[in-house]
Amino acid sequence: MVELHYFPDNASQFPHMMLREIGCPFELRLVDRRQDVQKSAAYLKLNPNGKIPVLVDEGQAIFETGAIGLHLADKFPQAGLAPLPGAPERAQYYKWMVFLACVPQAEFRAWFYPHEFIDDPALAPHAKAAANTRLMGVFERIAAQLGEGPWLIGERFCAADLYLLMMIRWGSALPLSPAKTFPQIAAHAERTLARPAVQATFAAEGVGPPFV
Repeated sequence: MVELHYFPDNASQFPHMMLREIGCPFELRLVDRRQDVQKSAAYLKLNPNGKIPVLVDEGQAIFETGAIGLHLADKFPQAGLAPLPGAPERAQYYKWMVFLACVPQAEFRAWFYPHEFIDDPALAPHAKAAANTRLMGVFERIAAQLGEGPWLIGERFCAADLYLLMMIRWGSALPLSPAKTFPQIAAHAERTLARPAVQATFAAEGVGPPFV
């Protein structure tokens, strides 16, 4: 059985949503970051970076949120969470999955943990403000990509839309929420939040409204 090592309302939320969309049997394994369990020797054997999430599939530990998403979509093609190899949309799907992992998710790290990016603690507010400026620019570009939607790569829903929802949710912590700033992003979030698998994920993680 697939195991997702997770913490509620964390980066594990994206693969959690994917697993519920897929409908395969899986087990949630809580990694209590309030107790720094992600730094424990047992967890570091799964992910030497000491970060959440980890997916264990057939004894293989997979870390990095985007990599887990790509793996799950390809392992369960019947779920339709990725265009098939060779399909015209496949390149766009790859592009946005990698973009979400490398750009907004990385920038949110700087927003939530600015102390990791500076030597002088007095500069933390400046690092945080700079990350916020960059993130709003990122969401502006995403809003332009969405256009009339309905989904990130056009007419087809895919794993990248679940990934984007997690980024939109994180964005609710910013001084200007992307969902309240960009109508296209608000509409995308509303559509994605209506999916039963997403609702089940949020309920299982104890996440209540407002969601974005």
